[in-house]
Amino acid sequence: MTERFADGALALEIADGLATLSIDRPDARNALTAACWRALPEIAARLGADDAVRGVLVRGAGERAFSGGADIPEFPKVYADAASARAYNDAVRAGQDAVARLEKPVVAAVFGACVGGGCGLALACDLRFAAEGARFGIPPAKLGAAYSFADTKQLVELVGPARAKDVLFSGRLLPAEEALRIGLCDRVLPAEDLIAVTEAYLKELAGLSAVSVRTAKRMVRAVQDGAEAETPALRALFDAAFAAEDFAEGYAAFLEKRPPRFP
Repeated sequence: MTERFADGALALEIADGLATLSIDRPDARNALTAACWRALPEIAARLGADDAVRGVLVRGAGERAFSGGADIPEFPKVYADAASARAYNDAVRAGQDAVARLEKPVVAAVFGACVGGGCGLALACDLRFAAEGARFGIPPAKLGAAYSFADTKQLVELVGPARAKDVLFSGRLLPAEEALRIGLCDRVLPAEDLIAVTEAYLKELAGLSAVSVRTAKRMVRAVQDGAEAETPALRALFDAAFAAEDFAEGYAAFLEKRPPRFP
């Protein structure tokens, strides 16, 4: 069963513990509308609350583009004045943040162009698997626009300050192989294998401890949010993992020389 959001621009399918979220506007290079950004927090909350969902795959419909970025024809409306511009930019940030903070593995499967806001959405995912021929770019310099602090921080964390400057200053499209080399994506695969490999990776994670994965995501997020030393909350998070059912099952399986059966 497919659920649709944002006037049909986003499609969500859940099967066998895997959620697939598709930007479904292939005729518009899967451009992201304001309604898409506003729908993402609701979708993320739903997936986060569904214990049956163990991983999320994010993609664009077809193989022409993950997303060509923002829906430019909306700009006269969403950037009509300072208040509407701020509201729209806040919606973009909230949508990306909701994906980034979803406490389940999220992998972007990138075909074709992954540009601007589309690239921002892909960077909000935990990992990016790209097809050969995919291209990544962030072109605010070509539009007289700007990249937000949060988005810039995210980019710098992945590729470092000098490479982030190159990407932002030039607005150029980086081929998948270069994106892999600098850390903008994590795997480059033949296009015909991309979805199968991404799904297999997420299904493999689904067989591991959800407690461990969730704890790892929270720890990494704390580092990204500026934590430089363990806080009482982070220590409690760490200690809780060893009191959870998953740990008892994990070490029992090791001692009994059998695969673990995590809940």
